[in-house]
Amino acid sequence: RGTLCLDETPKERQFYGMEHRLRLRSLLLERSLVMGNFTLSSGVRSSYYVDCRKTTMSAEGQFLVGQVAFQALREREPAVCWVGGLTLGADPVAYAIAQRSWMEGDPVEAFTIRKQTKTHGTGQRIEGGLPSGVSVMVVEDTLTSGKSALQAIKVLEDHKDTVLGVLALVDRDAGGAEAIRAAGYPLITLFTAAELLQASGRSVVE
Repeated sequence: RGTLCLDETPKERQFYGMEHRLRLRSLLLERSLVMGNFTLSSGVRSSYYVDCRKTTMSAEGQFLVGQVAFQALREREPAVCWVGGLTLGADPVAYAIAQRSWMEGDPVEAFTIRKQTKTHGTGQRIEGGLPSGVSVMVVEDTLTSGKSALQAIKVLEDHKDTVLGVLALVDRDAGGAEAIRAAGYPLITLFTAAELLQASGRSVVE
């Protein structure tokens, strides 16, 4: 079943939502979960790596992320009207949500935050036309320490927007969730690394 009909009943939507989540988990296992010896952006060593971009930038991944993330967003934070985060990992997640929202007739716009303010043209740090004073959700592909999400939140609050929380495709269970909540923001997690590892049948020693 490749598309979600707008006239489906709530029960049908719930069923297909579960189906899409399971397929998205399988895609993350197939494309993104890698075992080995890695140094994460936080500097921490890990015996596994979740390269979410191999999923979120694929055609099927865009469809599934849009389905699952948009549904979670509307269930948990229905007032959100813009989504985005620090480039690059957040970008395909935000774009997938925006595209799905349009198909659902409930548009949510996307933006991206540069790592540094550009020094040419309009000198913007936030791209996509985000206005001040709107309700936004910060998105992440992989949540580790929470540093990039908190950096995005600061940029957005300096821009006078209201941050309603953070949505992460995968939480590595490495302190990021605690950091986000300690800062006073709700967190929506679509998958945890523990769930992916358990589904893969692999054991991990950090």
